Amino acid sequence: SSVALEKCHVLLGVTGSVAALKLPLLVAELLKIPGLEVKVVTTERAKHFYNAQEIPVTLYGDEEEWQLWKGRSDPVLHIELRRWADLMVVAPLDANTLAKIANGICDNLLTCVIRAWDLSKPLLFCPAMNTAMWEHPITARHVEQLKAFGYTEIPCVVKKLVCGDEGRGAMAEVWTIVERVKRILEERDVPRQS
Repeated sequence: SSVALEKCHVLLGVTGSVAALKLPLLVAELLKIPGLEVKVVTTERAKHFYNAQEIPVTLYGDEEEWQLWKGRSDPVLHIELRRWADLMVVAPLDANTLAKIANGICDNLLTCVIRAWDLSKPLLFCPAMNTAMWEHPITARHVEQLKAFGYTEIPCVVKKLVCGDEGRGAMAEVWTIVERVKRILEERDVPRQS
């Protein structure tokens, strides 16, 4: 069909949770969706958990935001990425970035993209943090604030965490995230780039 020939642009945000280890797998699985183009926006802390050489798509960080802009007529990367994307997925979303987004703080490339996000486009977020952090009362408030903005939560799961604790706080499984992206693309008939 002609729809299959059109590209859908997914912007994948990754933050400084241990679950960022799954970034290479998540990108690989998303790229299996026909017609999907993926770009990644990373926080500096997220870079600690994955090898950039294992990411087969364009990866942007704070450095690229500032290298691109030299003068008045130059493009602003967080606005360019906002325009490019049809859908955004933030996986994992750590406690720090969750708090920043909920409170409107935009001090890096990722939070600037989200602050400028077109609210008519879907944004999915996948919280990931230690159980004690997840259970802190402020976390529920922050998650509810993101939902109030119109963003969709892909809930964290219960499992043994990398730190050895067992409980809720682990990022949703990669297959769960990919299935949710597929469903949103089908259900919402997300307008695609020509």
